[in-house]
Amino acid sequence: MPDAARLVAAVSLALIAFIVSGQVMAVMEEITDFGYFTYVNILLGVLCGWIVMGKRAGKGWGAAVNNGLTGVVALLFWGLFVQGVYAMVQNALRNRYDGPFEAILDSFKIGIEYGFATMTVTILMTLLIGGVISGLATEFAWRQWR
Repeated sequence: MPDAARLVAAVSLALIAFIVSGQVMAVMEEITDFGYFTYVNILLGVLCGWIVMGKRAGKGWGAAVNNGLTGVVALLFWGLFVQGVYAMVQNALRNRYDGPFEAILDSFKIGIEYGFATMTVTILMTLLIGGVISGLATEFAWRQWR
């Protein structure tokens, strides 16, 4: 059921995804072709905001902070997972794997490597502050327009 809290959560996490995508591209300068990287992350932000955060709104201000941080963690997980799978598919198309199990394991390995490579203080602070603000904004929207 669409409501204002879900919309605010989706827009908030999409904005966080956009900002963090730019920060990640600055950190990973050796990769020059990011393709649809930012667009995919924005879509993941919308989905995580709508599904994860939107349905948890309305439980108080303390829970709102946790809700925002949960949404950011979900966004981070799905972003690393999707980008890792994409890199694995690119490697698989170049015949770099001996079998499907090796490819699946490598997708997780690539996601973890991306996570460690992009965890800078700037990105972590953006995720932390953005998560808190998005959780509070979602709670405010739930209280204002229910």
